[in-house]
Amino acid sequence: MDDENTIFVGSKETMSYVMALMTQFSSGSEEAVIKARGRAISKAVDIAEIAKNRFLDDAEITDIITETEQLENDEGDGTTNVSSIEITVRKN
Repeated sequence: MDDENTIFVGSKETMSYVMALMTQFSSGSEEAVIKARGRAISKAVDIAEIAKNRFLDDAEITDIITETEQLENDEGDGTTNVSSIEITVRKN
């Protein structure tokens, strides 16, 4: 999956990301990936569920991948573990 079909979740409103997902599908994509880290994980789940239940009757969540990434902390003297999620949504 290329970055073109990937939605990176950050600090915007949830519906902004839902609209980005809808735009992906309306432009002809059959599949999109929602990616988030840390506190944005719950927002990523909300985005997938809102899109699937309210806007895309023929969509399904086909894959969910969770992992832990090690990032260097701000001081640069160690690492911090950060959880991440990738949710693949496919339109049938």
